[in-house]
Amino acid sequence: MIELAQLVAGWPMAISMAAAVAAQGLRAGRRRTVLNEALHELRRPLQAVALASGPRLATAGAGGDAIELAAAALERLDREINGGSPAPAWGAVDACSLVDSAVERWQRRAQLADASLDLRWNAGRATVGGDRHALAQALDNLIVNAIEHGGPTIVISARLLEGRLRIAVADSGRGSRRPSGSRGPAAIARLSGRRRHGHGLVVVRQVVSSHGGRFALRRSERGTLAVLELPLIEVGERWSA
Repeated sequence: MIELAQLVAGWPMAISMAAAVAAQGLRAGRRRTVLNEALHELRRPLQAVALASGPRLATAGAGGDAIELAAAALERLDREINGGSPAPAWGAVDACSLVDSAVERWQRRAQLADASLDLRWNAGRATVGGDRHALAQALDNLIVNAIEHGGPTIVISARLLEGRLRIAVADSGRGSRRPSGSRGPAAIARLSGRRRHGHGLVVVRQVVSSHGGRFALRRSERGTLAVLELPLIEVGERWSA
């Protein structure tokens, strides 16, 4: 039987533990509130941009794609914070359009970094199965990594290989980077996320793995080569996650 003295002696520890749990709950609740406020503030300018673009969004190319991808990223963040099931987004994806849009989307960013983006497509009308937004996110991460951390000459190439589409992003190495006094506008520098290394590659690996593909990364003095391979599907073939 527990003695009264033991109960009294144990109260300080119990109170401390209860206070710690309560504080943790308050911090978690506050963090969730802050994240939801940030979500709200991010949605507002995104909606403003979408409304300002009006009907041009349907044919805006890289601009429309960027807004669509940003909206999809906000949806995923909302689900992580508040729960909920992801909307089904799996289907047949025109690989050429997917990669071409990614290259066009980041051309201006490459120019601001004194870099060049060159697409060499040798895969015909390749079709892959999956989530177009997730695949675009993976490509974006590889291209931006090359712009921010690689050499100034960046080549994105694609070819077919034994029932798979092989996409490679290669840069010319930091040793060949041209000296530059500026890395673009301050807003881009703030949003580049250079202090947070490795997150983009984690995203790439997760996306490629969930699509039944392969990903490899090779670094050397001559530059970085990132290669992802995705299974091809026949046009009209039914695809599901």
